Amino acid sequence: MEVDINERLQFFAKLYNVDTNPEVGMWFLYLTVLLLSIVVFKLGFSRKLPLLKAAVVYIFLGLGCTVLTFFAVFLPVTEGLMVAAAILIIYKIRLNQSKKEEQKEQSQ
Repeated sequence: MEVDINERLQFFAKLYNVDTNPEVGMWFLYLTVLLLSIVVFKLGFSRKLPLLKAAVVYIFLGLGCTVLTFFAVFLPVTEGLMVAAAILIIYKIRLNQSKKEEQKEQSQ
C-alpha cells in the first residue's frame, strides 16, 4: 500500500509547494502560522504589557509556531487559526458596535 503525500497535504502546504520546494515552502508556511498566531493572540488574549515582557511573549510565540509549522503540513493548523481569527474579528466588531450603542443611549 503506497501513500501519496500530495493527498495528505493541507491547503497552505499545497499552496506553498512544501512537497516540491520544502525550504521556501516551509518558511512561507512558518510565516503564515506566525502571522495568524499573532493576530489571534492580539485579538483574543493580549493585554497591555511592558516592552520586555511583550518581547518575551512574542519570542515564545515564535518558538511555538515552529512546532505548529511542522504540524501544519498534514494537520489543519493554519486553517484553524484562520477560523479563530475570523471569529475573533467578528466578536471585536460586534463588541465595538454594542459599546457605541451603549454610549449613544447614555448620552441621550
